[in-house]
Amino acid sequence: MAMIQREARCACGKVRLEAMGEPILSAACCCGDCQAGGRLIEALPGAVPIRDAWGGTPYLTYRNDRLRCVAGEDLLRGIKLSDAAPTTRFVSTCCNSGMYLKFGPGWWTSVYRARVDDAPPLQMRTNADRLPAGARPDDGVPTYRGFPPALFLRLLGARIAMALGR
Repeated sequence: MAMIQREARCACGKVRLEAMGEPILSAACCCGDCQAGGRLIEALPGAVPIRDAWGGTPYLTYRNDRLRCVAGEDLLRGIKLSDAAPTTRFVSTCCNSGMYLKFGPGWWTSVYRARVDDAPPLQMRTNADRLPAGARPDDGVPTYRGFPPALFLRLLGARIAMALGR
């Protein structure tokens, strides 16, 4: 069976990422950092939206060994909310498109879902307790107040598969 391959592109197409296989997870994070990071990126000149209608930030999360930049790597710039922040968000400097984020010690990369044309449906929404008052998603996606155990089980399962070379 052939492995699924997806492409993520910046708005102008100069930066392209290739993702192999199914993502570990397709989720929207509504934590304060993801909302602030999304606002920061969307405020850049000419930037396109990456947050959803409720303020959450949808991602496709991949193992690091399943994602690579195939064009425009020199156009990527990392930004942090603060010097001490464990998360770096990467933006294409050609058109200010939010491309992906890396969590400090993690072994996974979360690609902004808005950058992928054929993204699978959302599987969950996390940290919904951080959404603004009155912003309650009603789209049928399972929504959790914090990080559900299922999220950590998926990350752990992917880490084990990665260690075993699968």
